[in-house]
Amino acid sequence: MAQFSDVIKYYSGYRAIALVSILASSAFELLDLVVPYAIGQLLNLVSQAPVDGGVQGLVNQLAAWFGIAATPSLTLAVLLGAIFTVTVMRAPIEPWLGVWFHWSIALRSRRDHGEQAIRQLLSLPLGFYDEHNPGRIAGRVARGLSNHTWTYPEIAGQLIPKLVRVLGIFLVIAWVNWPIAGLFLVSFAVILAYSCRNLVRLNRKEQSLDRYMETTESRTSEIVTNIKTVKAFAAERSELHRQRQRLHRELTVVERVIHRGYVALMTWQELVIQSCVFGVLVLTLMATLRGQISLGHFITTLTVSSMAYAELEPISNLAEVFARRYASMLRFHEFLQLPTGIEAASVAQTEQPYPDYQFTGKVHFDGLSFGYDPAQPILKEINLLIQPRQTVALVGRSGSGKSTLVKLLFRYFEPQQGRILIDGEDIRRLDVTGYRKRLAIVHQEVDVFNGTLLDNLTYGNPQASREAVYEACRIARVDEFIQQMPQGYFTIVGERGVRLSGGQRQRLGIARALLVNPDVLVFDEATSSLDYESERAIQLAMARISGTRTTLIIAHRLSTVRDADVIVVLDQGCIIEMGDHASLLAQGGLYHRLNALQETGELLNG
Repeated sequence: MAQFSDVIKYYSGYRAIALVSILASSAFELLDLVVPYAIGQLLNLVSQAPVDGGVQGLVNQLAAWFGIAATPSLTLAVLLGAIFTVTVMRAPIEPWLGVWFHWSIALRSRRDHGEQAIRQLLSLPLGFYDEHNPGRIAGRVARGLSNHTWTYPEIAGQLIPKLVRVLGIFLVIAWVNWPIAGLFLVSFAVILAYSCRNLVRLNRKEQSLDRYMETTESRTSEIVTNIKTVKAFAAERSELHRQRQRLHRELTVVERVIHRGYVALMTWQELVIQSCVFGVLVLTLMATLRGQISLGHFITTLTVSSMAYAELEPISNLAEVFARRYASMLRFHEFLQLPTGIEAASVAQTEQPYPDYQFTGKVHFDGLSFGYDPAQPILKEINLLIQPRQTVALVGRSGSGKSTLVKLLFRYFEPQQGRILIDGEDIRRLDVTGYRKRLAIVHQEVDVFNGTLLDNLTYGNPQASREAVYEACRIARVDEFIQQMPQGYFTIVGERGVRLSGGQRQRLGIARALLVNPDVLVFDEATSSLDYESERAIQLAMARISGTRTTLIIAHRLSTVRDADVIVVLDQGCIIEMGDHASLLAQGGLYHRLNALQETGELLNG
């Protein structure tokens, strides 16, 4: 569970610079108090009243150093010099000791934790993404980074220095008159404590609202991603109605609960602050009339106390802003603290090369059992030996465990029982990055990035030569359509490859897989959603690959797997049949029934 300390540690990499810049900003806030004090002393000087002993001692010392008389004119020059130093001379220095470093720390921390967030995204187990919407994840990361970035300059550059200034003002007033200082301290503490207590209460509501807004943004992201489905089912009105209701609920909470709470708190603050300022005025005036303090001290006390009470509003505003952002910052750290997958160690060691494995492609599923819920196993005691360069097909009804077997092969999940061996080595003992580099997969829906065709082709092997690209495209029959593209290999394919057809994306996926020269190549329902012509093109591409490496094919369409060396039939997580196409038909089992159903369907469609 994330805590306040996690928010503070966000900037810990720049602790030394932060300390110096905060102290500098606080010092400049204290220097501001020199001006009202000096003006009070000037007022004493003009009214021919004595200045404070400290000021007079400084004037006498300067007069002795320079061998001149300690006249009122010298006192005037000293006071004006002090005002000039803390105003004009400090002006070009303060931005570089304060503003520059405050924002530099915030921006550098954003870079560091942005990288950490990306590392976390890449290290989380696949199951996390099965349960969480991409828009929700991206929104949490973006808001967390943004709010941390904006918060640091406000807290380190304004809130802390302002609190130091208030402390300095208290000491000045205490030096002038203790009773007035006591009233000032008590009133200030009461106002601040009451404000903070209310801010904590409002912050709890902010946290609930933040989670609710995440869900709204997540749905908006889904609408954009699935816009074709929304339009195809004419669901625009229902989606608008759903989002309108959510936005209305958000407004109700923000306006009637949170915003009203902040306005009510501000109203109370204004009333109490103005009452306290008036009280200090009355007490200071009475002390002046009684001769307890000079006219200059009256002006100084009244001015600095007004400055302190004036700081309450910006301090409260800064605390309010922090409270509004705190929830999203905590959720960002909760995201960073999520348990990572087996990829975490490899992702963290970006400077260290991964092992360069070479396998013959012999894969052995040895007594494999697995279930996403251990109480409901999907795979049960799977024993399957795949020989090097053999083409093996996995078929069966939906939910029989075919794709799950591939996920275990890629180490997306770990089996509850049994093991997977490659060339006799347990894959759990291998470096996960080096191991996966020797595998490749072509999914039913090939993921395409918004870039050029060449970028997508070489995604798994950016160092691939142009000749290797051409050869992979020839085998996968990508060259049949790539020359028709406006800029050939440098054509931008659009977000999620929208400018490519399903068959073109599949062939691109095959070429991309071939370019990594894998020892084991997997086709996961690579033709199930294609038309006959596209399916035939993919089948021809797969036939060219057969025998060049170990190939694992998952398919519903049995026409895709008829030429496989071995066809494995799965049902309810168990292997029930195994053999080639002809032998399985002769057995008259599940494979025979599936084949008969598909042939009947093809005849009807024909």
